[in-house]
This record gives sequence, C-alpha cells and structure tokens, in this order.
Amino acid sequence: MTDVTLDAARPHMAALADDLTKAGAIRSKPWAEAFAAVPRHVFVPRWFEQEANAKGITVWRQRRVTDEGALPDVYRDVTLVTGLDPETVEQVDETAWTGIPTSSTTLPSLMARMLEDLDLHDGHRVLEIGTGTGYNAALLCARLRDHHVHSVDVDPDLVTAAEQRLVCAGYAPRLLPADGTHGCPTGGPFDRIIATCSVPSIPSAWTDQLRAGGVLLADVALGIEGGLVRLTGTGTRQIKGHFTTTTGRFMPARGEALTYPQPQRPQRTAETGTRPTQLTAAAIRAHYPLRLLLAFHLPGAQLVYHVAEATGDMSIQLQCADGSWARVPLDGQETATVTWGGDGDLWKRAEATWLWWNAAGRPAQDQFGYAQNADGAAYAWYLADGTRWDLST
Repeated sequence: MTDVTLDAARPHMAALADDLTKAGAIRSKPWAEAFAAVPRHVFVPRWFEQEANAKGITVWRQRRVTDEGALPDVYRDVTLVTGLDPETVEQVDETAWTGIPTSSTTLPSLMARMLEDLDLHDGHRVLEIGTGTGYNAALLCARLRDHHVHSVDVDPDLVTAAEQRLVCAGYAPRLLPADGTHGCPTGGPFDRIIATCSVPSIPSAWTDQLRAGGVLLADVALGIEGGLVRLTGTGTRQIKGHFTTTTGRFMPARGEALTYPQPQRPQRTAETGTRPTQLTAAAIRAHYPLRLLLAFHLPGAQLVYHVAEATGDMSIQLQCADGSWARVPLDGQETATVTWGGDGDLWKRAEATWLWWNAAGRPAQDQFGYAQNADGAAYAWYLADGTRWDLST
C-alpha cells in the first residue's frame, strides 16, 4: 500500500462519525457530516505507538497511514502521539525510539464535544487558537465556509505543514503563524473563539476580539486542577460562564503575555506532624470535581506525586510556595494518614473542601461558574447558592 485514496478512507471516516454519535460526543447532524467528510489520515500521516520490543524495552514504534492495516487505526477514537522530544530521543532500531512525547492529536471525541459546546451557526466567524495538525480547522471549515475560519499557532513550521494538509483535503482557512495569546488582530471580531491549549487566565486580546454575546471555549489552568470553560462576552473585557460537562486538558499555550506558576522544587521543610484523615489519595485521584474545588480553595498550591527516597513508596502531595506540604500515601485504603511539614492548616483546608463537596451532594464541574473581570481578576462560584472563591494567588 503506497498511497491512501479518499475512496479507501470514506468507510472509516463514516465509521468514526457513527462511533462518536453513538457515544454522545456528536449531538447534531452538521457535526456528524463534518466528521464524515474530513479525512483525518491526511492530517496524521504518521504517529508513534508504545510497545515492548524483543528485548523487553518500552519503545515508541513509528507507524504510517500507508502501512498495511494501519488506516483503520487513524480513525479510532484515540489520541495519537505525533512528536517526541529531540533532547530525550534515542533510536533503538530503524522504526523505534525511546523518548518523551511532546505533541499529539486531540482525542476525536473531545474535539467533537468541544465543537458541539461552541454552538456554531451558519455565518459565524471563528478563531481557533492552536492550529496543530490542522484537523480541527478542517472540521470547522466543513461546518462553515473557509473564509469564516481563522486559526493561529505560535509555531510557524506547524502552520506551514497544516496549510499543506488543508490544501490536500480541500480546505483553505485563514492561517497565521503568531502568538495566539494576542488572538488574530486583523480578523476580529469573532462570534466564537476556541483554544486547543491551556491558559492560566483568559488573555485580554481574546475578550477584545469576541463579539458581545459571543462564546469562548478554553482550558483554564488553575494550579491543582483546571478545566474547560464556556464563557460569554459582554462587549467589555469582562467574561462570564461555567465549566463544561466536557472534561479534557491541553498542553500550556506558549505566549509572551502568559505567566504560569513555576513548578516548585521538592519541599525541604521538615516533617512537623502526622495524623489520621478521611481524605485519601484515592478520593482525590478519582474525583475530578473535587480536584477542581481544591484549586478554588487553595490557589497557588500544587498537587504532585512524591516518592520516598528510602522505600520508593508513592504519595499524593499538596505543596505551596512557602514550603508547606502535606501528603497521603497511594495505598487505596478507606482511611489514610496525612503527614505534613510547615503550615498544618494546608491539609485541614483540603479536608474542609472534601466535607463541603460531600455536604453539597458532590456537584459536578458544570455546577460551578467562572468569570474574569476587566482587570483580569478571576473568580469561581457555586451556581446553586452563589458561594464564591477568588482565584487570585
């Protein structure tokens, strides 16, 4: 198999659209038609799959869409790794490498849910932040006319490659190699803005370029956790909405206007106490809305894995810039022992969050609002009773 024709791919394109519809990711006919019309293999001609080689070493094996039997795999609802960090890569054999993944295609079901959440209508002008492979831009073009779709990416090489693939697939959106945190100054205002990268707060350029009543969908990183928010423009720099039922996280945006919390080094504060706790590592790992609430209650804190040097035992650890930390082991038990250093109130606040969430009936993430004022100050609140958390660190 030396090439893949559109006729050969059509049954797989239709099958992907059908699978996403059955899963509830696609909820409308226009998006079912778009996914059935856009050839994903054009945008992901090669990718890496992890496997153990003959020597038992875990490697990334490169696959191409032209390989025998590979075409159906491109149209599965899976994330495909498309790039490895050159600084960590070591070639094991002709088609296999070890290394750390640096780029991938977005899960098709996540893309479909986000596109449905945008609530697009004919004639809408859309800005995509993060062109990537170009697949999402192609879907937008299939739903709207090409000239209604604008897409920017900070990596000029990605934009060039995406443009070539889009041409091959028959689409011509307006692409721009630029810092996406500045939006697309020459193309606004937009009815919809969608970001396929995470940001610590919504850049002012995005709110400036969004029409009043327009919708912005982005992944907001809040430290311990973050998530997708669907926000409505007001015609000023204030923007307001809520977290969506769709869950998914993206790689951080690269932009000069963004400041992310820097990863903190392992805490050196000496152990100052230990006691039983009902809040376990298993509960934190299992419940996304709980982690989101912890981010509301503990702005500036981080959630990391800790490995004991002496035993290799793993724990979940909360830690703050002042050196305070608290950790519980990954032992899967119904109760746990928390050990802390520095401020003993850190875990108490986490326990209070756990109690609040349970008392409120364990609300899902879409029961929480998110807003950002004109001055950039952000806050979240519980939609049921207005309980509010300021998100400034």
